[in-house]
Amino acid sequence: MMLHRRLLLVLAATGLVLAGCATTPPSGEHPPIVFVHGNGDSASIWQSTVWRFESNGWPRERLHAIDLPYPLARDEDGKAQPGRTSTAEHMAYLKAEVDKVLQATGARQVVLVGNSRGGYAIRNYIQNGGGASRVSHAILGGTPNHGVWAIKGFREANEFSGTGAFLTALNAPKNAAGDEVTGPVKWLTLRSDNNDKFAQPDGVWIGAKGTPTNVSFEGPALKGATNIVLARVDHRETSFSPAAFEATYRFITGRAPQSTAIQPNSPLVLNGKITGLGLRPTDPASGNYSNNLPLPGAQLAVYATDAATGARVGNAVHNKTVGADGVWGPFNAQSGTQYEFVISAPGYATTHIYRSPFPRSSNLIHLRADRPADADKSAKSSITLTRPRGYFDAMRDKMSFDGKALPGVPPAGAGVSSSKINLSQNGVRPISAEFNGEKITGRTWPMADGHLVVLELTH
Repeated sequence: MMLHRRLLLVLAATGLVLAGCATTPPSGEHPPIVFVHGNGDSASIWQSTVWRFESNGWPRERLHAIDLPYPLARDEDGKAQPGRTSTAEHMAYLKAEVDKVLQATGARQVVLVGNSRGGYAIRNYIQNGGGASRVSHAILGGTPNHGVWAIKGFREANEFSGTGAFLTALNAPKNAAGDEVTGPVKWLTLRSDNNDKFAQPDGVWIGAKGTPTNVSFEGPALKGATNIVLARVDHRETSFSPAAFEATYRFITGRAPQSTAIQPNSPLVLNGKITGLGLRPTDPASGNYSNNLPLPGAQLAVYATDAATGARVGNAVHNKTVGADGVWGPFNAQSGTQYEFVISAPGYATTHIYRSPFPRSSNLIHLRADRPADADKSAKSSITLTRPRGYFDAMRDKMSFDGKALPGVPPAGAGVSSSKINLSQNGVRPISAEFNGEKITGRTWPMADGHLVVLELTH
């Protein structure tokens, strides 16, 4: 595939927000940005990206991360499926959110930044939904623009098919030069050199190892766009890594950010919403699926914890039974303190979520109540380590879980974003995880009493 431009960036080191930084330039210098998450994700995934924009002076009221209520794509785009969204529904939701942002800010145009499937909604809106005049810049991180697979006759009704109707129409040449992007919007794509699980020539990450996908590492690139390659990043890091932020900031502003580091702020105010799970519509026996709907009536208790043992330090520092909007805060947190968030709701396990200290305020701290998988119910305790903004790469990352290698993480490639330990021993004890310098310590709460444990990484 011919690339319009390619720049190799090497990692040197590897919605809405509640607080800005101390020196904020006039808002007129900064267009509103709307962040669009990917398949099965939520607005919370943009948390660290929003912090980086804030840390570089972007006004808090001009940063908007949206939540698609049903974030999973349909199995067949044109066939209704409970709990899933079609490409048309996805685009309509984005269009409505952009209209809200333009009205609230008084701006004439927005910048759209999307990860993975979020880029499909952005392209569809600009090409088919009237967005060409309302969007100045479109940045797509890891969007499988030419499909996750491109195999004639294989699941071509799915929106991720490179030979299906949806992507074929989006990628049709727009001019004599054969550009795949719609003007006058300025377009940027960000992709990995070879470490994106959804831009692989082999079908290993879609359950078809050894079968050609007919998609190359260059699949996310678009003719007519500025196409940037980020060395060794994984699928999510095409949007959420420091290198992705730097490329995005530079593309929007024409200059480098002052820093890709997240600058602490004070006071530290946290907020978000509590969401739940549905059953998979096609097969209820197959387990849970994610949605971004509030979970009214869920109860939350927040505890400060000892960073070395995960033990609670005193009584709960915040309690709330959430209402119809699912909002669990605001909560005035302490800098440098690790917290345990405990969610209780009918039909769910008591879910203990441990987080390392928060550097900045945010209302993108979304919390999800969980249920045990059938295979885990015999365990004495079940603990999941999750990295929402990236995958685990054994060849690249320095990491451990309970002092050992991460279960379920392959020796090569970045295709797994969570790891689980099921303990066969009774008792409550500390359990820790480390990932490239970030450390979280929780406790092994008993499964027999209806408890699940999550150690959630920020970086």
